[in-house]
Amino acid sequence: MRLLQRGVTLLHMAVLLVLTAAAVQAADRDRVRAFLNVTGFDVALESIKLSAADAPAMLGVNAQDFGASWTQLAHEVFDVELMKEMGVDILEEALSDEALAHAAEFYATDLGQRLVEAENESHLADRDEKRELGETLIERLKAEEPERVAILDRMMKAIGSAESTWKASNEIQIRFLMAAADAGIVTLKTDEEGMRAMQEERKEEGLESIRQGGLRGSALTYRDFSNEELETYAEALEDPLMREVYDLMNAVQFEVMANRFEVVASRMRGLDPGQEL
Repeated sequence: MRLLQRGVTLLHMAVLLVLTAAAVQAADRDRVRAFLNVTGFDVALESIKLSAADAPAMLGVNAQDFGASWTQLAHEVFDVELMKEMGVDILEEALSDEALAHAAEFYATDLGQRLVEAENESHLADRDEKRELGETLIERLKAEEPERVAILDRMMKAIGSAESTWKASNEIQIRFLMAAADAGIVTLKTDEEGMRAMQEERKEEGLESIRQGGLRGSALTYRDFSNEELETYAEALEDPLMREVYDLMNAVQFEVMANRFEVVASRMRGLDPGQEL
């Protein structure tokens, strides 16, 4: 099946490279599940379901045009427990005991648990409302508290560069569109190489958008934390073991998202606008 043959993409390779490096000391499944809970990564995986609304828009259609059939399809494909198990499958093989213990120890502290609570709330918040509130807050901080903006920027750089996010987001979009083309849902005006070239032309604009979006989200998510607490968090995130954890979790989250978008594309073929179950 062509959809599966295309599986070894940049995201797959990133996960496989990390897996190969850490497999000798991989964590067991129960510890990984506990790790997901204490760090809040289980909620980050759950939040992928919110991205389901983006799929029809990428194809130039409105989800409402499909009626109840789209709601049912999105619910099945972006099943929360399934996505969590996909994450556990990868992390069980790739996450080293040392890195797991290091991250779990920090997030089990009082500060760590407060951070997880704030991050969990942010993951599942309404995206439009979060953007609006974050925009207002970050503009005020830029004018009145530039030192806080610098701390937020430092935190963002520690957990993953805008460059890596840009590449992963583009990969998800391309995998979805190619899967949709394979399923006969859309006819692409260009091939994969052409799409990548167009993305490259908009790279600088995309990187700046990601950076500003990250600052907006961080300003809102961590609004109740002091600068001192955020500096402590930044230092923790900059530790090599914590970087290892976040590099892997970012790769896992993007891979699960890309996989679900490919599946939803393959199953959209049977949907007709207005079709009801």
